Amino acid sequence: MPAAVGLISEASLALNETFSVITSRAQQRFEDQDWRGQRADSLERLDLHTSAVRQAEQELRGLLAADVTNRDVWRSMKTEYAAAMDHERSKILSFTFFNSITRRVFDTSGIDPEIEFIAQRVVTGGSTTPVAHLHTYDEGNLADLIKTMLVDCEFAIGFRDVDGDVDRAVELIERRVPHDIRGIEMIRSVHFREQAAYRVGRLITGSESIPFVVALRNTPRDIMIDAVLIGESAVSILFSFTRSHFHIDHEAGYELVPFLQELMPRKRPSELFTALGYHKHGKTLLYREILDHLEVTSHRFTTAPGTPGLVMLVFAMPDMDLVFKVLRDRFKPPKRTTRREVKATYELVFKHDRAGRLIDAQEFEHLQLFGRRFEPELLEELLAECGSTTSLDGDLVTLEHVYIERRVTPLNLVVHHPDAAYGPDVPAADRTAAVVDYGQAIRDMAVANVFPGDLLLKNFGLTRHGRVVFYDYDELVRVTECVFRSLPESPPGHEMDETPMWGVGPHDIFPEEFGSFLGLPPGLRDAFIEHHGDLLTQRWWRGIQKRIAEGELIEIPPYSDEFRVDR
Repeated sequence: MPAAVGLISEASLALNETFSVITSRAQQRFEDQDWRGQRADSLERLDLHTSAVRQAEQELRGLLAADVTNRDVWRSMKTEYAAAMDHERSKILSFTFFNSITRRVFDTSGIDPEIEFIAQRVVTGGSTTPVAHLHTYDEGNLADLIKTMLVDCEFAIGFRDVDGDVDRAVELIERRVPHDIRGIEMIRSVHFREQAAYRVGRLITGSESIPFVVALRNTPRDIMIDAVLIGESAVSILFSFTRSHFHIDHEAGYELVPFLQELMPRKRPSELFTALGYHKHGKTLLYREILDHLEVTSHRFTTAPGTPGLVMLVFAMPDMDLVFKVLRDRFKPPKRTTRREVKATYELVFKHDRAGRLIDAQEFEHLQLFGRRFEPELLEELLAECGSTTSLDGDLVTLEHVYIERRVTPLNLVVHHPDAAYGPDVPAADRTAAVVDYGQAIRDMAVANVFPGDLLLKNFGLTRHGRVVFYDYDELVRVTECVFRSLPESPPGHEMDETPMWGVGPHDIFPEEFGSFLGLPPGLRDAFIEHHGDLLTQRWWRGIQKRIAEGELIEIPPYSDEFRVDR
């Protein structure tokens, strides 16, 4: 057993070291404007945990032979492993690694506390983030503080106009913060993602602290401040579940989570771990957060609001900001996709640039929940429609495969039933603004090489920040795989034929038809056409295809123009 414990310990520490090595490249990638290298690093890092677990499991099977499924052996190994990792800084990640191996070996359903570590609640509050990770700037005026903070980034290349940038940042801050600012407290490590770098922290006034981020861009003419984000909402969008993960050159980036949650108290710890790249531990914490919530609520799971899907059965709880999506056993017409193809699209979204518009979905296997927490009608439907992956044993429901996502308000409800908002944190929607942002969401996904496949409002949702996002991936394809065409004219006498007289290929798309099936009321349809009429032309889509084919990397900034500095 000591050899087996040592094997897992060494594999876990090696995983964390490799994670750190990949992450540490981010600053050099930023300085070199090596955006493709940064993207490759992101993809490599996403696969690390799964690859390391698979390799460790294979070696353990050879080492333990018949004892690899001996529960007594694993109980002892768990105790020895806990002792061996107790002094390690990364022990919470190491426990998640151990659990991943046991679950593969035993194909565990639910939680097996005898051979698994139970995720601990994350203690929040700035006092639990080591002071060494933070730096307070409080000497001089606001311009002095910001300039010193920028210099402390220690980039190998300079700023284009540091004094001018500082002046512009101060002007934007003073417009938005009416109080005297006494200091700024910043995370020492720079956050890198895609083509930007971020200094993350808070402004300190006499009465409050305000979340604060400086966004930096490296242009052909050196580094400049691109935006200054102020307030919880703006910073929360930066750390959104619709974005790729950050790269932070820090040996224990997860220790920043308590401080980050002070900045964004409505974000779950699991979301923040995931945003920092620790997505497997984030998934572990998410399950713990679900169980904790079930202990304090009397609500039951019920069918999620919105139009029932033909591919997924979706359920939720009124006071929980999550939805659970289970694949149906059979997909009703006109759906022609397969279970394998649907899973492949979710895997694509997980690894793709989500452009701030595609919701991250956590994939769970063998998830167990108590049957008494389900409305009877929902449980009956799950067993009838998803029986191949749903079972009931006494009061225990096992979902063999399920996706869990953040809940949003379906856009068709916002547009057609604006008073039918469901659950907490749903803003009073301005329907016109939502429809305009719906068009922008389609644009943003397109430049990220994503075509939703099905543009109906029911497949989009509105977040608590008023942003439109997409969540139905069963028909999602890459823009570069589509053939965008203009509608040919029908021959004389055949204008009213239901079946077109011209051939239609499997990947053919006619943007001119979008307007007829979006389902927008006349006034809102006019607003959509005013802002996004070019989306109904093949010319616009072919233009995007051309830019992608030429290798252009088109980034969607995670902030609106109101936060950009004036130039």
